[in-house]
Amino acid sequence: MLLDDCRDRIRRLGYSIRTESAYLYWIKKFILYNNKVHPKLLDDTHVEIFLTNLAVNDNVASSTQNQALAAILFLYKQVLKLELDWIKGIQRAKKPIKLPVVFSKNEIQDIMCHLTGTQWTCAQLLYGSGLRLMECLRLRIKDIDFQYKRIYIRSGKGNKDRMSIMPDSLIPHLKVQIQKVDNLHKQDLKRGFGEVYLPYALEKKYKLANKELMWQYLFPSVKLSIDIRSQKTRRHHFSEKSVQRAVKQAINKSEIHKHGSCHTFRHSFATHLLQAGADIRTVQDLLGHKDVRTTMIYTHVLEMGFSGVVSPADLLK
Repeated sequence: MLLDDCRDRIRRLGYSIRTESAYLYWIKKFILYNNKVHPKLLDDTHVEIFLTNLAVNDNVASSTQNQALAAILFLYKQVLKLELDWIKGIQRAKKPIKLPVVFSKNEIQDIMCHLTGTQWTCAQLLYGSGLRLMECLRLRIKDIDFQYKRIYIRSGKGNKDRMSIMPDSLIPHLKVQIQKVDNLHKQDLKRGFGEVYLPYALEKKYKLANKELMWQYLFPSVKLSIDIRSQKTRRHHFSEKSVQRAVKQAINKSEIHKHGSCHTFRHSFATHLLQAGADIRTVQDLLGHKDVRTTMIYTHVLEMGFSGVVSPADLLK
């Protein structure tokens, strides 16, 4: 079956479970939209009509449209092994340039006051180190370097590794968190569990690594679960929905009328660093941006950009 071939290819290439779910969803939708005609018999016109339908009738965002296109291109290139000339001519949807929502420092403090436990620690890392939510939740014990006060982000967006700063104020809390993970891991081992998912082929290369403390998630799940790929009972990382829900509630309790989310902490991290005089190239490296122009969007929300500018309304008598 074609979808099974897609799934096997995705897993051989080491793609994440999220990418697997998204690609299979769009490939299936593309095939059903074309009345189950085999993709080999379709051309660029069918792809363009499908993408146009997503934008016009389904009203999806440009990022969603591009994700659907990426899935279709994966189908043709990686699964069907077809190098068709029309594939190169397909244009991706242009993303609109939007100014990021940024919390002020006072707003950050108000929000943190309404967070506790794991949700609080995660939010502190999102703001203090500029991490994306899933980058934070996928941190392992080994990625925390207290000696050099660094946090290592493995296989971030674009499958790139990078480093970020570790807030001094968070060091005691991170040490307590690691001790909690150690205690929980020992309990799991006594019960005959203690395994954790390892990326790529590390589980075969290092057969005992999946039970070592250093590979355990910094923010483990509250309960064991079955890995849908290996069918093994493991302790995965903490739920992102739990953090998202807690942050949303904290924003509402703080009576902050901004369309904020977990990702707003990352925007605030970059903006506040630039406000403090940090070099934009340094901020680019900390955020893991490929192009400095992506980082420069934060300069547009700085108050200093309007320094000395007086509204004409204030000049009226």
